[in-house]
Parts: sequence; C-alpha cells; structure tokens
Amino acid sequence: MENEGGIFLSEETLIKVTTDALHALIQNKLQAAGLPEVQAAETANHLVYADLCGVHSHGAVRVEYYSERINKGGITLEPEIRFEKTGESSGVFHGDNAQGQYVANLALEPAIKMAKESGVAVVGVSRCGHTGTLSYYLRKIAEAGLAGMAMTQSDPMAVPFGGAEVYYGTNPIGFGAPSANDTPLIFDMATTVQAWGKILDARSKGREIPADWAVDENGQATTDPHAVRGLMPIAGPKGYGLMMMVDIFSGVLMNLPFGKHVSSMYNDLHAGRNLGQLYIILDPARFGDADTFRQHISQTMEELNAIKPAAGFSSVRYPGQGSNERYERNKSQGVEIPESIINYLKSDVIHNDNYEGLSPFAN
Repeated sequence: MENEGGIFLSEETLIKVTTDALHALIQNKLQAAGLPEVQAAETANHLVYADLCGVHSHGAVRVEYYSERINKGGITLEPEIRFEKTGESSGVFHGDNAQGQYVANLALEPAIKMAKESGVAVVGVSRCGHTGTLSYYLRKIAEAGLAGMAMTQSDPMAVPFGGAEVYYGTNPIGFGAPSANDTPLIFDMATTVQAWGKILDARSKGREIPADWAVDENGQATTDPHAVRGLMPIAGPKGYGLMMMVDIFSGVLMNLPFGKHVSSMYNDLHAGRNLGQLYIILDPARFGDADTFRQHISQTMEELNAIKPAAGFSSVRYPGQGSNERYERNKSQGVEIPESIINYLKSDVIHNDNYEGLSPFAN
C-alpha cells in the first residue's frame, strides 16, 4: 500500500506462537545477550504478557533493543537493589539500573505489603531501565485485592501543546482495581495520543499510522511511521499538563533526570538510563467494605457494557476491556508475531547493532 508521502509499506507475515514457545524464545535470547536467568525469565513474562494483551509495542518487538543494551553493558547485571522505607506508607526502591521489568516487578512486593499493613503505599522506583507496559504491574496489584495507580517517565518524544520541539516523554499512567470475578479493571494509557511502541509496531508490520498520532520533522501530521519526529499529547493542553504531572511524580520527586533531561533510549547503550516509576496503592478495606468495593467495580463494568451505543458503535466497552479479552483468548490460542521477529529470536544473532546512537525515533 502507499501512504501520503509516496512511500510504499508492505504488510508482514504474522506467525502464531504459543505462550510457552514465545517465552522460551525471548528468555533464551536475553540470556544469550548476558542477562542472568532470573531477570531474563521475568522480562520474558512481561513481554509475553504484553503480546497476549495485544500491546505488541511492548512485547517481543523490544527484545533486540534490550539485547543490544544488555550486551553493551547498559544494564547492571549484578545490581545492588534495596528498598528504603521512608515512612509508614512511603518508600523508594533503588534499582541500580538493572533490567526495568525485573526491578519494577520486585518493587511491587514491598509496595503491596506496605499497602496491606498501613492501608496506603506510595513507593517510588528509582534508577531503572525501561519498565514496559504498566498494566502488567496494575494487574498484580488488583490480584492482591488492592486498587492502585502506576506512572513512569520516558524519553523526550512529545511536542508540548503549542510547541514544535519535543520536551516530555509519552509518560504513561494507569489504574487497576479488583472486581467480584476473575477479571480486574485495568486502564493503562500513554499521555500522548499513542505510545511510541505503537509506532514501532506499525513499522514492524509495514502499516501506516493515523494522522493524529504524530508529526514529522516540520511539525506536520504524518501517516508514515518512519517519518515520525514527535508525538502529539492527548487532548492538547490537557494531555500536556498530565504528562508534566507524571514526570514530576516519577522523576522530579526522586531527584531523577526530568523532562528533556531524561536519557534517550538509544543515545548511549553502554550506560544506565536512571528512569523513575511511581506506585500509589490503596487497600479498599481501609475505606469501606472490600467485598462491596469489588462488587461495585463489577457492576460498573456491566453497566457500562449495557449502555445503549451511539450511531456507528456496536457496543460500549469499559476501559481496558479489549486488552482483557485478548489476554484471556490468546493465553490458550497463541499470539501472532511478525515473522521477522520470530526469525530473529530463533537465530544465533544477539543483536544487529541497530540502535545505539540513533535518533530517539529509531526502530
């Protein structure tokens, strides 16, 4: 197919892979790059989860980038990780620039424990690598019977409202809560119209992107994923303000680099990224009856589904419903991954030296 710029993009063949097979391929590649087994296994858990949810931007497509950074020393392989409790309901989990998914998942343990003991937990994750999709952690919070929020910094990739240069990252924020059944309410969003990983996913599949996702080097809207040089904030000034808030809570609050000073994903793969993440977790039992809370969450989901749809819509869905359904379906049926990614995972190649020194808008 041809996009507006006259560039031809081709759809790539997708291969269906079982959960176990995909996990093994990812873990093996990360270990071959040098990541210790326990860290590689947890990272693979996370990436497979993202692909099962249909969030392919944070799944197997990321493995080669991680492998290059690991192989070049940009991940602390034997980190000095510690949890610093700073109050009855607060603490900082120091990650020593270890693999992001591994660190962020470990930080959940003292955060959940603190929330159950004191009713509230506000825990920062300091100095870690890219942590992936927030819904992974939010689901675990909900499965523990708690409600919570998570937010994290990311590379400067978004143009502020009214600006022609990037300053903040996609700075995602999410919410999770348990329901009265096995399906939690999980909402995870970037503060840009789409996450950068969605651009990567479009590139890997040879697909165009909608015109309201991003701008090119001239600040003009583009449908070519390869021409992207800046992402648009959601709802103009509102999204711009929200990404500022996320940056302050997950970066400035812990004296970490912020705004345009946040490290680029690709600038120096030999160095740690020093990113921050924040968890805010509440025990519903401290604010009312926990069973009633879960029942009302389920009722909310059901009532939203029962709302009469507007013209052009077949139904009303609660936030995160599509990801929940894809996750449950793909766990048993397998997930489709681009053939080029599967071929790379099966190969003996650790990485192709594709990323270091490239623009933040590289593949």
